[in-house]
Amino acid sequence: MKLVISITGNNLESPFDPRFGRTAAFCLVDSETGAWTAHENPALSASGGAGVQAAQFIAKLGAKAVISGAYGPNAFDTLSPAGIEMYLAPTGENLTAAEVLALFKAGKLNKTDSATHAGHHGK
Repeated sequence: MKLVISITGNNLESPFDPRFGRTAAFCLVDSETGAWTAHENPALSASGGAGVQAAQFIAKLGAKAVISGAYGPNAFDTLSPAGIEMYLAPTGENLTAAEVLALFKAGKLNKTDSATHAGHHGK
């Protein structure tokens, strides 16, 4: 399955970033083969709507799942109808993308079926 992990760098050893819409980059990983590519987040500097723009970008990458630390209502409302599953990785543990991927493969990440916060609305 193709999945995306929010990161601060440009590879699998980059630190996990719990911010979805304002993350620096996304690591697109094929969970079966381990092949990956890094993509700068085009919504990083958006004046508003970063969650929606990031979600649309994820959909264009062909991801079926995304792993981040939180999802606002607009991001959730964009990802969910696109059939993209949303998983929550632990925050505050200084994990790398590779470690987050290992947690996903081990079935240790929780899937969310709703927004995890009220949104930032351009902040």
